[in-house]
Order: sequence, then C-alpha cells, then structure tokens
Amino acid sequence: MHEVEGCAGSPRSPVAQRPAAARRGTRRYARTLCALLAPAFAAMFGTALADVAARNDSELKAALAAAPDAARGASLYGTCAACHGPDGGGVADGSIPAIAGQPQRVLVKQLADFRRSQRLDVRMEHFADRRHLGGAQDIADVAAYAATLSRTTAAGIGDGTMLAAGGRAWIGRCAGCHGGTGQANAARALPRLAGQHAAYLERQLLDTVAGRRPNMAATHRGVLNGLDPAEITGIADYLSRMK
Repeated sequence: MHEVEGCAGSPRSPVAQRPAAARRGTRRYARTLCALLAPAFAAMFGTALADVAARNDSELKAALAAAPDAARGASLYGTCAACHGPDGGGVADGSIPAIAGQPQRVLVKQLADFRRSQRLDVRMEHFADRRHLGGAQDIADVAAYAATLSRTTAAGIGDGTMLAAGGRAWIGRCAGCHGGTGQANAARALPRLAGQHAAYLERQLLDTVAGRRPNMAATHRGVLNGLDPAEITGIADYLSRMK
C-alpha cells in the first residue's frame, strides 16, 4: 500500500513523526487553555444573554404601560391580516389561531413572548420582529386594534368523540382558573379560549406537555401532565364549541 504524503497517520506526516511525549504535551496544553478560557466565554455570553433578556422584559413592561392607539394599530395590522384574516378569525384547521377580541394585554404578552423566544413559531417570530413592529408602542397599538375585531370566521371543532370526557376534564382541572367556558379575564391576562379552533388548542396543549411552550407556567404543565392525550383532544373540542 502506498502511503499518502502528508496524511496524519502516514510515516512521512510531520504529525506522525513528532515524539509521542510532545503530542501528549500539546493535547494537555490545549485542554488547559480550554479550561482557562471556558469560564470567561461563559461569563461573556451569559452577560450578553442577560442583557437581551433584560431589554426584552423592559419592552414588555413598556408595552403594557403604553397608552394604546387602536387607530394607529389598524395600519400595523395589515401584516397580521395576511395570516389571521381581516376579522382576526384565523383558519378553521387550527394552523392559524383566532385573535379577534382577545384582551389587549394578552396579545401584548404573546407578541412580546415571540420576540424573546418564550413562544416558538417561525412565522410569528418573523412577523413579530422589530422589522415589522418597531417597539413597545407598536406592540401596544396593534394588540389594541386586534382586541376590537369582531370575528366572523367559524371555529373549527373536533369530531365529538372525546367531547364528554374533555368537558369533565376541563371542569375538574381547569375551570377553577379559566371558568367553565374558557372566557377571557383581562384583569388577570387570561386569554379567551372559548371558540378557539380545536386543532390549534390541542397543539398548544400538547406543546405545553412536551415543554415546547416556554412561556407556559409550570402549574399548567403539572395539570396537563395528569391528562391522557384523548382527554386533551376532548378539552380542545369542548372549548372550541363554547361561545
């Protein structure tokens, strides 16, 4: 077999010709250097991430404190309407949620969460970014406009097979906070779940169980972890039929 000139494993390779002790010394040096530098890099990136988180938290607080201008928000909503519809009704198959009539504070929080990676969705992370919504006032305004919309798009509902079980699970586990029919509570920043598309609700519930909704409180995960998938399907169906 012919040796390949310059290959690390060949006798003619400079690396192969170096004494074993020297090679071990080089590896020890590299490990030592990495050990020395790792804390510095970790601190540097940790500080950068903390600064980003602080800015994002500050933006959420500013958006919640801003005096919203729904008329101005109407001009910003054009981008949103491309997916959510002019009426904010979303799509019945659950690929796009209904947002019409949600409390303004709820919408502000969700938009801010998409901007700070507390909610994960490629489309929303794109359209909620600073190229489309410049800052806290834009968030407050577009949320205020969406809150005024009267939805005409019908809710997508489930097939009804788990409806009874879902209703029992909802009343037993969720109604204490969200009410028997899942109505909004603006003062507590609780979203309107009644009439939301079943497929969307089911996906969000399953994402919460799987840890794909970072902004969902641990109490929600605890409650949902006690349900089987069929009950989650039933809860989504139950809520989608509420008015």
